Amino acid sequence: MGDTADGLQPVPEPSLDEQIAVYQREFQDLDPQVEKVVSALSRLNRRMNVAYGRQTAALGISNAEWEVLKALVISGAPYRMGPSELAKQLGLTPAAMTHRIDRMTAEGLVTRERDESNRVRVIVELTDEGRSKWLDAMRAATIFEEDLLQDLSTKERGVLGDMLTRLLDRVEDLQSRN
Repeated sequence: MGDTADGLQPVPEPSLDEQIAVYQREFQDLDPQVEKVVSALSRLNRRMNVAYGRQTAALGISNAEWEVLKALVISGAPYRMGPSELAKQLGLTPAAMTHRIDRMTAEGLVTRERDESNRVRVIVELTDEGRSKWLDAMRAATIFEEDLLQDLSTKERGVLGDMLTRLLDRVEDLQSRN
């Protein structure tokens, strides 16, 4: 392995068990089962984001652009939303959303036009090119995800999906209270 930008050798990430042992040494109140689940989910999320980033980069789009394409597709035909709706859904500031839409418009992934019924309002719409990129990304993701879950039976996939959905619901409920 090569040196990092600061000239130091990269330190390999410890196994989950090694990480939890360190945590327990430093923080005795730790529940190792809880920590293993949370740490595994965190690592899985990071590694999946890297894989998805490589896939979208190979298609000539960024993960950020993928998120906009996905939001427009999820909105349903005719795949149109206002910039403020998109910004809110993606957790972006209006300025960041405007910058992203500018890039995507220049790349031909979306159009931005005034709403005919309300000339103050702007509508962002998915183009055929944007939909094609979304479909290509979905095809690549499907292959990756099938490979990722290949060791799980159909029943195990269903159970895992249900459990993760319960965790997601719990996190969203807790966050909505703050």
